[in-house]
Amino acid sequence: MGHDTSNHSSRLLLDQITDKWSVLILMALCDRPLRFNEIKRCLDGVTQKALTQSLRRLERSGILARRVIPSSQIAVEYSITPLGRTLEGPFTALFAWTVDYSPQVLQSQAEFDQRAI
Repeated sequence: MGHDTSNHSSRLLLDQITDKWSVLILMALCDRPLRFNEIKRCLDGVTQKALTQSLRRLERSGILARRVIPSSQIAVEYSITPLGRTLEGPFTALFAWTVDYSPQVLQSQAEFDQRAI
């Protein structure tokens, strides 16, 4: 690959966009903008605090946009920005890899666990 992995700002950004919830949030928003509770329902096990922190981090980085929808109740909708859309290809490829190679990974884990006993 030959990439310089010592660049501090690149590592920080990589941590921000590849953490567990950020990837799932972006995959959930690929098709259409969603409100906070819709995103929360898509992400099994996410806490309100973790979701709020991830959404803020992605918005701060310019990957998501937050829009307040004026209605009888205040609603907030999140969508992927053009910058965020550039992650769709790599994240889709990563997700496809997990689907394609999950059986091999599970087999390797089982073999390792047997040796570790």
